[in-house]
Amino acid sequence: MDKQKMFQRICSLLRNHSYKLTPQRQTILQTFLEHIDRHLSAEEVFMLVKHQNPEIGLATVYRTLDILAEIGVLLKNDFGDGRSRYEFSRKDEHHHHHLICLRCGNVSEFDDDLLESLEAVINKRNQFKVMDHDLKFYGYCHNCEETL
Repeated sequence: MDKQKMFQRICSLLRNHSYKLTPQRQTILQTFLEHIDRHLSAEEVFMLVKHQNPEIGLATVYRTLDILAEIGVLLKNDFGDGRSRYEFSRKDEHHHHHLICLRCGNVSEFDDDLLESLEAVINKRNQFKVMDHDLKFYGYCHNCEETL
């Protein structure tokens, strides 16, 4: 989906949940669309939007991210670094996992879902339908591994 269509879809979702598209929310949303492949913390979003809209406060960023997560636009992730990070929700796409570098903190995605067969076994043996799972791999990225 292109960025303009995503923006329009998100605006509709905000309206459907009785939220207005304020200039601050619009700036924050545009920032996420410009950094669509990153896993941004509230502080990183704040630093990015501050250049475009100097009057935005950190509290506004936190509230907006919480709203976007509440209505299913963003996923809130905990990668063990003391900060929540956000990414666009991809309900229609294949599940992905995260690779987290212990040295530099870089987060990248791993798209192969190796847990589908395990979910089928869990379902069959335990009569338990898995709706979601979260898998994180912690280690060293290529750049950091070279300096170990």
